Amino acid sequence: MRRLDASEPGFAAAFDALVNDRRESDSDVSADVAAIIARVKAEGDSALADYTAKFDRFDLDASGWSISKEECAAAYDALAPELRDALNLAADRIRAYHAAQLPEDRDYRDAAGARLGARWNAVDAAGVYVPGGRAAYPSSVLMNIIPAKVAGVGRIVMMTPTPGGEVNPVVMAAAHIGGVDEIWRIGGAQAVAALAYGTDRIAPVDVVTGPGNAWVAEAKRQVYGVVGIDMVAGPSEIVVVADNRNAPHVIAADLLSQAEHDPTSQSILFTDDAAFGEAVAAAVAEVIPTLATARTMEASWADNGAVIVVSTLAEAIPLCDRLAPEHLELAVDADVADALFAKVRHAGSVFLGRHTPEAIGDYVAGPNHVLPTGRRARFSSGLSVGDFMKRTSFLALDESALAAIGPAAVALAGAEGLPAHALSVQNRLN
Repeated sequence: MRRLDASEPGFAAAFDALVNDRRESDSDVSADVAAIIARVKAEGDSALADYTAKFDRFDLDASGWSISKEECAAAYDALAPELRDALNLAADRIRAYHAAQLPEDRDYRDAAGARLGARWNAVDAAGVYVPGGRAAYPSSVLMNIIPAKVAGVGRIVMMTPTPGGEVNPVVMAAAHIGGVDEIWRIGGAQAVAALAYGTDRIAPVDVVTGPGNAWVAEAKRQVYGVVGIDMVAGPSEIVVVADNRNAPHVIAADLLSQAEHDPTSQSILFTDDAAFGEAVAAAVAEVIPTLATARTMEASWADNGAVIVVSTLAEAIPLCDRLAPEHLELAVDADVADALFAKVRHAGSVFLGRHTPEAIGDYVAGPNHVLPTGRRARFSSGLSVGDFMKRTSFLALDESALAAIGPAAVALAGAEGLPAHALSVQNRLN
C-alpha cells in the first residue's frame, strides 16, 4: 500500500498518480461484448442457452429458464427468522427512504398567462441485473427492485446467473420481498442484451440497472440509448477521513469492508496523525489473515490501498473531491463531521461521525448502495426512484398568452433561418 504525506516534496505527483489510477479491467472486452449482443439480437433464446451452457455450466432447457414466484416465496418462508427479519427491516427502510424521493408534478400559470408544467410517469418495464457467483448479494436485489416498485414500474424483470445451476435462496427471498415479476437464470452481457432487445421468451424492458463484472458493465454501455441505464459501475472504493481518537482496528475494518469486494477495490485513509496512520496499517495487516476473504483483501490493499497524512483534516476534503469516491467516511466528532461535510462536493454517499460505518449503508440504512465509482461522482448520483421515471413537460397558451410571447419566437426563428417555425407562430398571431 502507498504511504503519502501532503507536506513532502513529490506529493502532488504521487497523488495525481493515485487519482488517475485505472483500476477497471485492463482487458478490452468491448469487441467480445459487441459480438455477444449481436448474436443475442440475431439468435435470441438459442444464443442465451448456448452462452449459459458455456459460461455458467448448466442447461437452461433441462434445469429451467426461470425461477417462479412460488419458489421465491418458499425460499423466504425457509429463512432463519433473524435473517428474514433483517431483510424485512432493510426493505422497510429502503422503501421509506425512496418514497421520499418521488417527484411532484407541476402545473401553473406564469406572468404571461401561459400554462406550464411537467408530469412524471414510471417506465413500463425495468430490468435488474443481480450478479451470481462471488457477488451474490440479496442487498442489491432490494436496492434495485424497491426503487422501481416505489416509482410505479409495472413490470420488473430480474436477471441473475446461477453458476452450475445453483440458485441462491437468500437472493430468491429478497426478490420475493421486493416483489419482482420475472426472474430469468441468465447472466453476463447476454442477459443485458436480452433485456435491451428481447427474445421469444423475454420481452424487452425500458431501463436496465444493477452491478456486474466488466462484461456486464460494457454491455450496459453498449445498449445505452436502446434502453436507459443507471450507470457504468467499476470496482468498489472507500475513503476514510479519521483522527487519532478512533481505534485503529475499527478504521482498519472500515477500509477492509470495501477491499474484500474485489482485488481491484480501493481503500484510502486520510489522517492528520502519522502515527495513527501507521497503527491503522498495522491493524489492517493483523486483521486480514483472520477473515475468510483474506486473499481478496490482501491483493486489494497491496495494490490499491493508501494512507495519506495531511496537516489538518480540512486539508483532506479537496483531495477527497478529486478522488470523488463511491463512499466517504468522516470518522470524527459529529460537529466536525458536519463542518467537513459542508465542504464536500463530490462523493457517492457520505457517512458522518464515529458510529456510521459505510457497511451499515450497504444493508439497512435506507439510501441506495448502488453508487458511482471511478470518479464518476463528479457528474452522477446513486440509484434512485428517478432512474425509473421520466418527465413529460407540457404547455398550454390562450390567445393573450401567445400574443405576449409569440413575437419573440418569430424573431428567434427568423434569426435561425427557420421560416416555417416563424410562420407556424405568425399565422396564429394574425
